Amino acid sequence: MRKLLVLFTFLAAAPLAAQDLGSVLPPDGQVETIEQEGGLTGSVSDESEWQDLGIAIPGFATDRDAPTAANASGTAALGKELARVITADLKNNGLFKPAGPDGLPQPAFAQITAPSWSNWSSRSAEMLVHGYVKAGADGRLTVGCYLYDVSLQNELVRAGWVVPPRDWRRAAHKCADLVYSRLSGESPFFDSRIAYIAETGPKDNRTKRLAIMDSDGANHRFITTGRSTALTPRYSPDYRRLLYLSYVDGNPRIYVYDIGTGKQTLVTQSNNPTFAPRWSPDGRWILYSMAIAGNTDIYRVPADGGQSVRLTTTPGIDIGGSYSPDGSKIVFESDRSGSQQVYVMNADGSDQKRISFFGGRAATPEWSPRGDQIAFTHIAGDFRVAVMSPTGANRRYLTDSWQDEAPTWAPNGRIVQFFRTERGSGRTSLWQVDLTGRNERRLATPADASDPAWGPVLP
Repeated sequence: MRKLLVLFTFLAAAPLAAQDLGSVLPPDGQVETIEQEGGLTGSVSDESEWQDLGIAIPGFATDRDAPTAANASGTAALGKELARVITADLKNNGLFKPAGPDGLPQPAFAQITAPSWSNWSSRSAEMLVHGYVKAGADGRLTVGCYLYDVSLQNELVRAGWVVPPRDWRRAAHKCADLVYSRLSGESPFFDSRIAYIAETGPKDNRTKRLAIMDSDGANHRFITTGRSTALTPRYSPDYRRLLYLSYVDGNPRIYVYDIGTGKQTLVTQSNNPTFAPRWSPDGRWILYSMAIAGNTDIYRVPADGGQSVRLTTTPGIDIGGSYSPDGSKIVFESDRSGSQQVYVMNADGSDQKRISFFGGRAATPEWSPRGDQIAFTHIAGDFRVAVMSPTGANRRYLTDSWQDEAPTWAPNGRIVQFFRTERGSGRTSLWQVDLTGRNERRLATPADASDPAWGPVLP
């Protein structure tokens, strides 16, 4: 058994001194990995086999039903909530069909490491997720997660975490990530967060606020108050900061918001229309587009502010800018050929070349974290989310609705999130779809939603 001890500490919240911001976010707690065993010794390559796996996820057991700030009913009730979150994670990604705790017998604490194999094989369970939750004297929770192969009657992998009560859902997401990675061979993504723009009010006078939430929509928080328009948020690679565009007095400003301290830093401002700020993979640079005298070009500026460098000079409208994972290239959209199309250039602006040559227009390109695909909005009557290779080959649609746009990738490059506009009403909402295009789900938000951005896996 290999023991790991990893302690992650985030900055404490500090008094707010920034324009148009709501209350400072509470700091993330410490997530302490206490034990992990097993590695990726194999993977299931065919998705139909993944869906055929019978995964049982009963309620997590507890050594004693103790009160906890995470659940007023105590650790026994919290154990079921943990299992429900794990079940939802594995079910909603479209690859598995797990059975959750509400229809399964509750194992005793002693059975977590000694499962009743016959009990689960009689229910046609091929895989079993067992777990426990204990309340410590310091108020923190210890959550353990075990994955078993029922037919082989052996343990595949285990891990445990110590978390503050408010972060109990993170422990559930980490358990789901553990199971997902072990069975699929894919990288994890459940323990991550999403930023987006929450929209309210009439269509001709929308209030747009910056908001964030967990990957499943839980722990929703508004960052800005709505007194000024917020657009196109993006998480920094280290998750400590949020980049977004704000129109305070009619003039655009690009801000970086420190999640831990509540401090907001002005990166650049202009009297000219400005669009689509994006991070470089190393967090050192920010790309953005700015229109001057009818010509829109892409610029690069240091993340802490400073002198901007113009990367495109061709007449027309160049917008966007999504770095490849290694930071060597940038994908963007341009109408220099007469219509919106997707182009790729080197990070310094050299060697600009068009890669989309199919009918219609192509916009909002976003490079996959894996580097193997580019997601974009294809406009040919309707707006559809599609993917293609970095060379422009192998275009494939993931959605087929009236207006789907602005794709953003899950951290593992397997799920694409976008926003959908309803015909007639103009209502907008967030949706997710996997790379097969067969598994769509709507992500509930308390207001209309647009401009989603999926952050990396939390440390």
